[in-house]
Amino acid sequence: MVTVRIAVLLLAVSTSASAIAQSDPPVPASGSAQGDVSATIYTNDIALIQDIRRLDLPAGRTRQSFPDVSATIRPETVSLSAPDTTVVEQNFDYDLLTPSSLMEKAVGETITLVRTNPATGAETRERAKVLAVNGGVVLQIADHIEVLRDDGLPVRAIFDKIPTNLRARPTLSVTLASTRAGSRLATLSYLTRGLGWQADYVTLFDDKTGTIDVQGWITLRNATGTSFDSAKTLLVAGEVASDDDNQTFRPNRRPAPMRRAGTESANREQLGDFYLYPLKERTTIADKQTKQVSFLDVKGAKASAGYEYRNAWLGTQTEPQSAGSMLRFANSAAGGLGDALPAGTVRVYVRDQRGQPQFTGENRIEHTPQGSDISLRTGDAFDVKVLPVVEAHTRLSEDHWRTTMRYTLSNARAKPVVVDLIQAGLDWSWTDTRVQAESQKSERQNADSALWHVTVPANGTAVVTASFDTRN
Repeated sequence: MVTVRIAVLLLAVSTSASAIAQSDPPVPASGSAQGDVSATIYTNDIALIQDIRRLDLPAGRTRQSFPDVSATIRPETVSLSAPDTTVVEQNFDYDLLTPSSLMEKAVGETITLVRTNPATGAETRERAKVLAVNGGVVLQIADHIEVLRDDGLPVRAIFDKIPTNLRARPTLSVTLASTRAGSRLATLSYLTRGLGWQADYVTLFDDKTGTIDVQGWITLRNATGTSFDSAKTLLVAGEVASDDDNQTFRPNRRPAPMRRAGTESANREQLGDFYLYPLKERTTIADKQTKQVSFLDVKGAKASAGYEYRNAWLGTQTEPQSAGSMLRFANSAAGGLGDALPAGTVRVYVRDQRGQPQFTGENRIEHTPQGSDISLRTGDAFDVKVLPVVEAHTRLSEDHWRTTMRYTLSNARAKPVVVDLIQAGLDWSWTDTRVQAESQKSERQNADSALWHVTVPANGTAVVTASFDTRN
């Protein structure tokens, strides 16, 4: 690909500022054309922007430009309201002014090339017609064709004008009809992609005291192509349905590691079925920026460590498999957390013998109502293993089978451990599977799985056997 080195000279046009009323929206420090901005941000890559600007309108029809809107705006969601004014037509100009777009729009036009002799510094100018911009710039200069290339020689391209359909910033153009002349406040509202948030949790677990310290962070990200200055920001924990979702690929998420969904009402403002997390102060959400704000800081909440192994139906292994290392806690008021937890990643740390916190794993939780029991898998256990074996699979009749399982659990730690042993796959839609016999009483978590709480002695083993009858 041919790279073109271009220097573009833009003329700055100054405008006189009119007197600003005391009720006017704040002027952003960055010089943005935005006014008083409010951002309501959801967790599924959608946000509602409300921007209050002062307009000086004549009577009758006029065309008004709104620069500094999101480059990923959904134009069909735009709403503009102003006293004594109606909207006739609106256009979103997202073809931004860049060196490459300026050259592409100049196809068929004549520009000036300025070349500098690196030895003498002397400049030469010549007029050139832009023939094509396809992986490189093809020019007609006098009676010959030339390809503008990056050969190390200083070359500038000077354009006679800026095409009218190129904008320096994402701009919404609106044709308004006003019944009177004068200044008034207008509220511009629209939905946009590219502005989202998630929760991130830093958890320090103390096995000796059976407690965790949890700090929750709201992580904002802005990929809209526009900065939002000094915005009043409201975060919504929940995924609102959107007609635009069918155009966006979203990978399947892992199920939330909840053992039991909570039934406690959180002491937090709600919007319909969603919880609200307003930021206490205005914040600037810069384009291409990730920002973190603290929203949860809890010390000494109850927690415990444990182990879990889930075996697939008819799952048999030739070698012992690691049990999962689990961190279990509740976000109930009695447990110490006492809040609804928005979806995000929980990162777990444990202090080593020197007192230094060390990272021991992470996992994701989904939106978790207050009072839920959470079982978070943080990794694979080194010393705790399970060997599941199908000892027999016998056909008792045409539609009746019996499967005998043997689970051998081993523990190389110097203290006993409890392993939650789960046999899954008991609820096939075309079969009826029941526990026919077992060496230790199980619990049915649901129709699909049986659970044994198995105590494995220090530096020892434990064995669980079970027979399952299956009928088609």
